[in-house]
Amino acid sequence: MKDKGYIFRVIRHASFGRMNKVINDVHERSGKSRIAIFFDILYCMKKYGAGYFDYEIFAFYNLNKEQRKTFVTRMWSKKFMEFMNDPAYCDLLDNKDEFYEKFKDYIGRGFINLKTASKEEVKEFVSTRKQLFGKVKDGECGHGCERLEVSDFKDFDTLYSYLMEHFDTVEDVIINHPALAKLYPNAVNSMRIITVLDKDKVPHCIYIVQKMGLNGSVIDNNCLFTPVDMETGKLKYVAHSGDTTKGIIYEEHPNTHIKLVGYQIPYVKEAVDMCLKAALVVPQVRYIGWDVAITENGPVIIEGNNYCAHDFWQLPPHTPDKIGMIPTIKKYIPEYFEK
Repeated sequence: MKDKGYIFRVIRHASFGRMNKVINDVHERSGKSRIAIFFDILYCMKKYGAGYFDYEIFAFYNLNKEQRKTFVTRMWSKKFMEFMNDPAYCDLLDNKDEFYEKFKDYIGRGFINLKTASKEEVKEFVSTRKQLFGKVKDGECGHGCERLEVSDFKDFDTLYSYLMEHFDTVEDVIINHPALAKLYPNAVNSMRIITVLDKDKVPHCIYIVQKMGLNGSVIDNNCLFTPVDMETGKLKYVAHSGDTTKGIIYEEHPNTHIKLVGYQIPYVKEAVDMCLKAALVVPQVRYIGWDVAITENGPVIIEGNNYCAHDFWQLPPHTPDKIGMIPTIKKYIPEYFEK
């Protein structure tokens, strides 16, 4: 990892209180001395671009050098994204307004742009719906989203004022496929499907993870997740908690008590095919994380992310061979490793 300037900025802005907590946590888990852990963290930052959170969540303290170099770390992920994605086109994914128009063939639900629609157009849209889902155009990780009951507002003017004050777009509420609702009924339990576009503009799916809501949450961010076998559509491993630093795993969903390993997710192949087609819409953005919902009628895209989180696809419970995602990426994007 040669970006010394970026490494220096990370160190300068690091929270040494949090780093000390990581050192203590790793000491408790591994029995290694705190001073040895401290210097190993610094070594891994320089050698692999791994921050102290990477060091903890990927259990670098249990990996040898050959295993460590297979993991996508924070800095590695940043450089790979910069290589793959033209920033001039990323707003087509980041901005919900533009995304909905660009990918309208794949989102499978009605929507309206509150900033461009007239009041009468908004009234017509909401008049046939009992529920709405509001979003801000640049929200991430579920922030700026809210599910609304139209009946909670005394009249349209009250609803309209609330929508205009809080959101940029309003859309239909997505209804889980019964198999997903059985897992957890209160949130849209989405899959994150990662695609890359190779130098010949051929799309490939490299990873799928199923996310699940928890404890009454109406979104699935920071809840539970586990990898999906893209051939069989079954959940592969135990689920991990959304707080990746805690290392908490679940053999069954704690609210519905559904056993997770081997649970069948419907329409997975169809979801992959859909994302492979969607990956060609903006070929200048070659590395995308798609959030996909499975409805009774098939998959729909919730959103696309040009900055894919690097943590949830390489955690110890899901990497029994202790090999990260870099070998898979190298298979499809060898030119990145030749630069």
